[in-house]
Amino acid sequence: MAARICILNGPNLNLLGKRQPEIYGHDTLEDVARDCAALAAELGLETEMFQSNHEGEIIDRIHRAREDAAGIIINPAAYTHTSVAILDALNAFEGPVLEVHISNVHKRESFRHHSYVSLRADGVIAGFGVQGYELALRRMARLLA
Repeated sequence: MAARICILNGPNLNLLGKRQPEIYGHDTLEDVARDCAALAAELGLETEMFQSNHEGEIIDRIHRAREDAAGIIINPAAYTHTSVAILDALNAFEGPVLEVHISNVHKRESFRHHSYVSLRADGVIAGFGVQGYELALRRMARLLA
C-alpha cells in the first residue's frame, strides 16, 4: 500500500486561480490536486488534498493524520503567521512535515516573513508557484524512502 501524504491548504486557497492571479497564478486547487495525485502515483505515494478556511478544521485534519498519513505537506496560508495552534498540532505529528508557499513570502509584507509552522517543518518551499507542491512531494518521497 502506498504511503499517504496529506496535503493541507489554509484560508482563501479555495480561490486559487481566481484571487490575485498576479501573485498566485491561474492554476486552481483542483489543478494542483490532480497534478499532485499523478506525481504521487509515479513516486509510489498517495495524496489527499484538504482545504479549509477554518483553523479548527485544519487542526482536526492534522490530528487524524497521526493515524492515516505518513507525511504532511502544508500551505497554511495566512495561518502561517498567526497560528500557534496549528504549530502545536504539527508538533504532535511524528512524520515529516513540509511547508509550501506559492509566493515568495520574503519579498512581500514584513509580517509574512515570520512562520510559526517553520518551527516544526522539515523543509520550506516558497516562491515556486504551484510547482512548489510537486517539489515538496519529491522531497517527501526521499524523506520516506
